[in-house]
Amino acid sequence: MVDDDTLAVAGELSKPTIRISLNNKKFRKMVGAEEVAEVKNDHLNVVIVKMSHTASRTYYEGVYQPGKIASPVCWSNDSKTADIEVPVAQAKSCYQCKYSVRGSGNNGVGTACKISWRIAVVLANDINGDILQLALPAMSCFGKEVSGRYPFRPYIQMLANNNVSAGRVVTKLQFDESVAIPKVLFSPFAAVSEEDLEILKKQAATREAQNATVLKVNLSNYDEQRPTVQFDVFLETPQKNTDVDTEREKTVSNIVNKWKNK
Repeated sequence: MVDDDTLAVAGELSKPTIRISLNNKKFRKMVGAEEVAEVKNDHLNVVIVKMSHTASRTYYEGVYQPGKIASPVCWSNDSKTADIEVPVAQAKSCYQCKYSVRGSGNNGVGTACKISWRIAVVLANDINGDILQLALPAMSCFGKEVSGRYPFRPYIQMLANNNVSAGRVVTKLQFDESVAIPKVLFSPFAAVSEEDLEILKKQAATREAQNATVLKVNLSNYDEQRPTVQFDVFLETPQKNTDVDTEREKTVSNIVNKWKNK
C-alpha cells in the first residue's frame, strides 16, 4: 500500500470527499462543494461498506446560516471527549459540556453541539464505483421503526439481532415525509449476491472508505475563511459457504421479504 508521504506529495490526500448531500430532501452527489448529480427517485439503494463505530459531535458558534462559511469551534469523533486537535476544548468530556445538554440549541431546541454519524456506502447498481460519505444528522440516527423503516442505529441493531452484517444487505434509503427536515430511514431491500461480496470487501478496505467514516477538520487552514461542511463491518467471507453462512443467507432473505410485505 502506498504510504501517506507519497500520497500527500502526489496530492491524493487533499482530494475532496465524495459524499451524499440530503439537502432539501434530495439525494445529491457532491464532490467537495460542487453538486455533480441528483437522484430523481424518492429513494436510493446502497450497500454499506464501512461505518464509524460511534457518533461524532460538532459545535459551531452562532446560528447556522445556509451558504455561510463556518469553522467548528470544538469537535469529537467518539462523542466522549474533544479530539486532540481541538484548539480549546469546551469541557473535559462531552457528557459534561453545557453545549451537549438538551435545550442548549437555538431557541432552546435540541443541543448546540450537533450529533452526526458517518458511514461509507456504494450505490447498489455500481458497487465498483465511488465510495460515498453519508453524514447522518441525529434524527436519522436514533428513534423508532416506522412501517418497516428504521433510523440508522436501530436498523443496524435489527440486522445484528438477526445475525446479519450490514455489508450483506442492499439497503434502501428513503426520506421521512412526516417531518419537514431531511430525515433518512433505512430498510433492507435485497441480499447482496455472493459474487459481489469480494468486491465489497475490497471497497471496505480502501483509504476512501476509512476517510468517509471520520470527521476531519484541517487545522492547517483553521480560520474564518476556510470552507467547512456544516451539515444541513464488514463480515469476511470464507472461500466456501459453511452451514452458518447458508443459514445467514436464508435470514437475509427472510428479513427482506418480511419488510417488502409491509
